[in-house]
Amino acid sequence: MTVKDIKEDIQQVRTFRAFGSRNYRLYFMGQGVSLVGTWMQKTAVSWVIYSMTHSKLMLGVSVFCSLFPSFALSSMGGVVSDRYNKFKVLLTTQIASLIQAVLLAILIFLKHYEVWEILSLSAVLGVINAFDVPARQALVYDMVDDKESLPNALALNSSMVNLARIGGPALAGLVLHSLGDGPCFLLNALSFVAVIISLLLMRLPVYVKKPHKKDVWGELVEGWVYIKRNPSISSLVLMLGLMSLLVLPFNSTLIPYYARDYFKGDARTYGIIDSFIGLGAFSGAIFLASLKVGTDLRRVLFVNTIVFGAGLILFSHEHIYGLALFFAIITGFGMMSQVTVTNTLIQTTANPKMRGRVISWYAMAFFGMQPLGGLLIGWVSEKIGAPDTVLAQGFIAIGVAGLHWRYLHKEKLKKNQDLMLKEEHNFKPI
Repeated sequence: MTVKDIKEDIQQVRTFRAFGSRNYRLYFMGQGVSLVGTWMQKTAVSWVIYSMTHSKLMLGVSVFCSLFPSFALSSMGGVVSDRYNKFKVLLTTQIASLIQAVLLAILIFLKHYEVWEILSLSAVLGVINAFDVPARQALVYDMVDDKESLPNALALNSSMVNLARIGGPALAGLVLHSLGDGPCFLLNALSFVAVIISLLLMRLPVYVKKPHKKDVWGELVEGWVYIKRNPSISSLVLMLGLMSLLVLPFNSTLIPYYARDYFKGDARTYGIIDSFIGLGAFSGAIFLASLKVGTDLRRVLFVNTIVFGAGLILFSHEHIYGLALFFAIITGFGMMSQVTVTNTLIQTTANPKMRGRVISWYAMAFFGMQPLGGLLIGWVSEKIGAPDTVLAQGFIAIGVAGLHWRYLHKEKLKKNQDLMLKEEHNFKPI
């Protein structure tokens, strides 16, 4: 065995080290199956609504209905995650998601549905996710035996999401084209069985109920004050909020337009474009999972945000389909860091007692701003056109990266000043 082979083996072990935890392996496999179904349903919902309305604004409304409830209720979801057994909360939300998916599948198979009915069930899923996301993200900490592997686990989570994003939309496009929309929704419903089984097979530490001195409102306020007093966390939440409002909605709001009208394609075209964005995001997630322990993730976030903006600019007006798909990969690579790196930094920085509430603010920034952004981006694209809207979003992403760089520069200056003051305090003249 050569030195090169040994280094490759070490790199592979480092990339997948979180799989050493049995509970996390179960979670990864079950959630991976479920996420393929989730992406199939997201693709099918966007395609059905756009086919019925031919309106980019209605795509924004669809995003609003599916994500705004998460924004409105995520802070409450964070309190529930911190106050109660996270495992039972997550199991409950997954069963509720299964029921929602079954109802949506039945509605589509009956063939007598209106847009408002699809939007209403999407809103129900948004309510469920408000309690699901804080509990699920916080529970990952308990699933990993070696806490130093937590950043790796979160990066692998992102790779799982984006691997599903590669297969889900592409599979949805094929199913939509050959079998119709109903089977897409049915397959999503069936996929929840896998994650429920994986949760039931886990062996987590016995839950110990903790006394709570404050009521629900008091804990909500406590979570807000904690974030406000920790600029390292609040700056990340603010950055994610800006990206979710002004940039991230390009995918769910405008990609159906590119597939159907810009490239004159069909459901398969939509699935392929979305899958190539997912391919880039998956590549970025594997890149993050392979980073050494102690890597400056804030700088990684800055660089990848620049990459994200550049990808959008290049994709926006590209008429050659093959090149557009290549630029979609670049876009996905940079986009992935917005969620994964932010989540990793928050999880590893926050006080364990506050983790659920801090994650709920992260979820609010991500899920809450996107529906508002979807409406905004949908309206703007109706006025100036989708290509110019995506172009503007690319420049906005680079501008947000500049704000993040300014924060990093201030933090570096502050650390240097603190170090100088410490050295002066410890200096003793001879």
